Amino acid sequence: MSWLTLTPEEWDAIRLSLRVASVAMVTTLPFGLAMALLLARGRFWGKSLLSGIIHLPLILPPVVTGFLLLVLLGRKGPIGSLLDDHLGIVFSFRWTGAALAGAVMGFPLMVRAMRLSIEAVDRRLESAAGTLGASPPWVFLTITLPLILPGIVAGMILAFAKAMGEFGATITFVSNIPGETQTVPSAIYALTQTPDGDAGAYRLTLVSIAVSMAALIASEWLARRVDRRIGPE
Repeated sequence: MSWLTLTPEEWDAIRLSLRVASVAMVTTLPFGLAMALLLARGRFWGKSLLSGIIHLPLILPPVVTGFLLLVLLGRKGPIGSLLDDHLGIVFSFRWTGAALAGAVMGFPLMVRAMRLSIEAVDRRLESAAGTLGASPPWVFLTITLPLILPGIVAGMILAFAKAMGEFGATITFVSNIPGETQTVPSAIYALTQTPDGDAGAYRLTLVSIAVSMAALIASEWLARRVDRRIGPE
């Protein structure tokens, strides 16, 4: 076997990482946009507190975030036990838990990118559309949304990349089970702890770099296309 040939187990880790990152990004997108709008446009008591809670995963050690998820959403946790007993939903030690951990870690980056984009919108454009009789939902769909699309794209890419590379929260919440919860970072860690595992660790590291670069390039390309479409003719 060639040194650069991925093993079936390594392919499993790559596929699972892509699956986890995609699910984390897609499921948090509507909530991220809603929170970004609330923080950018809302005026209410506790706004700073809400912002702090949303961005807390960026400050806390990832292991702490994973432990809190395990305490709250584990089978014996107050939320996890209710989900398991009444809905049959289990997150701990499942790939869905890895997606949840990735979503929690990537959510602040998504919200921040979208919030900055929303705050940069010229409110006079929205006001002008409103004076012409457009309803608030129509103003958002036709004026605001096209203007903040680059921020939405950037937030999605950042959340995807963060979920793809998350290790501390994931391994604490769902462990490192091959074929079930072993993502690329977890697989790299496992390979570094085993004899003759360096080659596999190198291969997965190269894959991680390639995926991250592809995500960044795609983000730049999509943002430029959006800018050309909504820019002045």
